[in-house]
Amino acid sequence: MAASIPNVRDKSSEDSAVRKRRPGQSKSAQESDLKSNKPEEEDKRKHGTKGPAPPLQSGTFWLTRIVLLRFLAFIYFVAFLVAYHQNRELIGEKGLSPCRLYLSSVKRYVGGKINLAALSYTPTLLWFMDWTDMDANLDHIALGGLALSAFVLVAGCANMVLMFLLWLLYHSLVSVGQICVRLFVMPLPSPLSTGWESQLLETGFLGIFLCPLWSLQRVPPNTPPSGIVIWAFRWLIFRIMLGAGLIKIRGDQCWRDLTCMDYHYEALLILSGNLSFLNWLTMVPSVACFDDASLRFLFPSGPKGVVRQVSRIQSEECPVPTKGMLIRRAANVSVGLLIAYLSVPVLLNLLSARQIMNTSYNPLRIVNTYGAFGSITKERTEVVLQGTLSLDPSDPSALWEEYEFKCKPGGLARRPCLISPYHYRLDWLMWFAAFQTYEQNEWVIHLAGKLLANDPGALALIEHNPFLGRGPPSCSSGPPGPLWLFQVKLKCGQRDQSGDRLGKKCVCGRDGGVSLTLTPHFQPRDILPPQVTLRAVAGM
Repeated sequence: MAASIPNVRDKSSEDSAVRKRRPGQSKSAQESDLKSNKPEEEDKRKHGTKGPAPPLQSGTFWLTRIVLLRFLAFIYFVAFLVAYHQNRELIGEKGLSPCRLYLSSVKRYVGGKINLAALSYTPTLLWFMDWTDMDANLDHIALGGLALSAFVLVAGCANMVLMFLLWLLYHSLVSVGQICVRLFVMPLPSPLSTGWESQLLETGFLGIFLCPLWSLQRVPPNTPPSGIVIWAFRWLIFRIMLGAGLIKIRGDQCWRDLTCMDYHYEALLILSGNLSFLNWLTMVPSVACFDDASLRFLFPSGPKGVVRQVSRIQSEECPVPTKGMLIRRAANVSVGLLIAYLSVPVLLNLLSARQIMNTSYNPLRIVNTYGAFGSITKERTEVVLQGTLSLDPSDPSALWEEYEFKCKPGGLARRPCLISPYHYRLDWLMWFAAFQTYEQNEWVIHLAGKLLANDPGALALIEHNPFLGRGPPSCSSGPPGPLWLFQVKLKCGQRDQSGDRLGKKCVCGRDGGVSLTLTPHFQPRDILPPQVTLRAVAGM
């Protein structure tokens, strides 16, 4: 009887199979269905919707692309936010350096027409916009960039069209920024230039080719990140790091003596490198050094998450290249060849004993040179603006009161502020102006005149107006009021008698000042001429 049990079970199993068989389906067809379901069941066991996600293989960059795009979108968002808040006051119709006047001068320089020469000299969308309301144009460009970058930041995906628009919009602002924006992207070699804007434009250019053409999926099928573009990001971070190191070795003796840091943090008056979004931007291309296996921990392992999608792609065989895939590969190869060609002067500059830092060799700023702090100053010079209501500024009893900026060092009792990643452009301009004379920085005269005229735009750029509600010295309230422009030298290692926590103070007196009438200065530049007098120290 025990021997008959298997027969019963076999019969029961066979009857069960017969009951499950669909009407009209043969036994061989049912066996074929069972075999076809095996890969799907095996895939479910391997990439099950429950439990921890499987580990990822190294060598792919699907997750790397998501991190790069979000990081880059974050920098774009901050940059466009800064532009929206400050462009009107800096390069607007009544700004310190109106971009309309700059475009007009470029147009005259290239023959009076908006042609290819004008676009090559100043590549910006503003050429094709209505110049009667330049403030609105600047706002629209900044708001468009804010919207696009916010989408990429939240969604974690983008296509070539979106990334190209972001790059084009920001390029349009940088190209007309002049000294107010392009202090950090001088077209000609300058010891005062830094590479913030150029670096963002180069990084953003590479971001265009990191994406598929149209798809907005975070893991678009059959569109892996290009290895050429990944290596282009690595080439960028390599040049940034190598250039910054070489410029120090070739620049100041204190770097070779390992003594520069004795002065660096004291002269900068900061707790750390508050270089706005520069440090954040420098980290972006370094993300390309990490593959999916390294960045796996940044993503959740949900049943429909990108980690499982990437794991599934890694387990599949490489698809047969389609026509679109071949075109994309050809485009990536072309980009690689372009970067290699444009890297020749950059590489020669790195090898040169007379290395130049933060310089662009092409109008589109696709491949640039970088570097920072090639020399360290042993003392810091600050430009301070003061005004008085006294009718006789030469009176020893005249009370001079200081205009306080948002983050630029001023009052010694004031705590240094954190300015990362936001960027206060005017404060940085004041720092660089202290290295030269006011004749070399005519925008300082513009600023002084606007403060004396109680200009709302100029006052919006500073933190504290000492004459608020008291009638500031301007042409609209009595006799022309004077404003002093002088330098404060902060010498490292010295303390004042009050024991101030900054401990570095040496004020240059106002003797030897020269008087400048601002009206002749403003009128030829088509800028509203406040009837004021500026007095400045001859050494500024």
